Amino acid sequence: MLESKHINCALHLTFEWFQDLVKAILIQRVVVDSILSYAQMCHPKEAILLLKGKVDKHKIVVTDTQIPPLATHGNSFSTFPLYMLPIDFSIIGVAHSHPSGALRPSITDLNKFYGRIMVIVAYPYGSEQNMVMFDREGKSLKYEIV
Repeated sequence: MLESKHINCALHLTFEWFQDLVKAILIQRVVVDSILSYAQMCHPKEAILLLKGKVDKHKIVVTDTQIPPLATHGNSFSTFPLYMLPIDFSIIGVAHSHPSGALRPSITDLNKFYGRIMVIVAYPYGSEQNMVMFDREGKSLKYEIV
């Protein structure tokens, strides 16, 4: 039990360190538009996209999206087999839609978190007001559209 507490404490400190270290998250306008339009196209099923970009000491920049290989889109889920991903260090997170309109991650979303950030877009997918970015713990992150 004591060992588990130390691991949880270490993980918590790592996430706090990550948030303190990353000063800015920038996402290009074309990426936001791509995520929203792909979600509209897949509706009423969930959409899923890989987020690509660069990470340096003080910022994350999201520059592109990619449809994951063998992606599956369902009425209340979207997924892809991790083992089918290419070795690509520019993949920095995942974006997916919530046709229900919920702008918060589910337990499943958090358990299947991949990368450094997760973007959720919710119905009606009209603008960036229907989009939220989260960290691995499910805390919303501030971002800037460039």
